[in-house]
Amino acid sequence: MVHFIHLMAFVLLGINMSKQPQALSDEDFKKVDEAIKDVIEEGRSIRSTFESYYEEKIDITWEVDAAVEAFSIFSSRWTIEILTTLYIAGDRRFNELRKLLRGISSRTLSDKLTKCTETGLVERVVETEKSPIRVTYRLTEHGRRCGQLLGPLVAYQKIKQGRVVRHSI
Repeated sequence: MVHFIHLMAFVLLGINMSKQPQALSDEDFKKVDEAIKDVIEEGRSIRSTFESYYEEKIDITWEVDAAVEAFSIFSSRWTIEILTTLYIAGDRRFNELRKLLRGISSRTLSDKLTKCTETGLVERVVETEKSPIRVTYRLTEHGRRCGQLLGPLVAYQKIKQGRVVRHSI
């Protein structure tokens, strides 16, 4: 499992469309593929559990609204980039994040970090023990879990987009 997490970290941050696809060994490609299949099966099980609580037909409107609400935080520009960077690179100070997120303005980064903090995905940690005061940003447990849950979806998309391929010898 640790190997898979490290592999996901590389897949999430290490691939640029201008670069060659990441080539995985046959063994690692199979591990990723099996992990994705396991996630799909778990998703079916969760979906089945939810559906078992409907006495009549499924309330599609409620289900769609709940899905849209669940994904809404991830749909705004820069949010995915910030969360992915913190997920993979770990706790970071503001200027470190700004440098890692090429093209983001200080104002936008500040606004997005505030929003991520308000939604409980990111924690702003103020260290006052020494001068100057240091502020770092880190994922909350909720933010880490979202990253862990989205990792298999991202891996699946990378494979389907041809950004991750099976290494051919």
